Amino acid sequence: MIRDERGQSIVEMALILPLLLLLLAGIIDLGRVLYTTSHLHQTSQETVRLGGLGKTDEEIVQFARNYFELGNPDLLQINITPSDDVRKSGEYVKVSIDYPLELITPILNQFLPNPVTIHTDSTIRVE
Repeated sequence: MIRDERGQSIVEMALILPLLLLLLAGIIDLGRVLYTTSHLHQTSQETVRLGGLGKTDEEIVQFARNYFELGNPDLLQINITPSDDVRKSGEYVKVSIDYPLELITPILNQFLPNPVTIHTDSTIRVE
């Protein structure tokens, strides 16, 4: 008896392809989250340096928005503590940045909050 096995590979591919595409999209999302976290961390480090040099809060916020290049800089939530009218030489200034990142994987939206809020902060001593 000879069996007709034509179409077997098409059926196997139809069963496996959605899982492979979902896995690929998840890997891409994870890479986007890690890259955005790294870039936001670099942004907070460069931004807090201005606070350490005695710049005003408006100058610090404007620099952070200009430095951020991954998405919409208007979505950045920048918190500076203490504010520029209270900061004194020898104290510490902290810049915290939050950014909402939209996920592209449809199944992950059911398990993780969408958008994912990425938070970074950095602290430096005021000169």
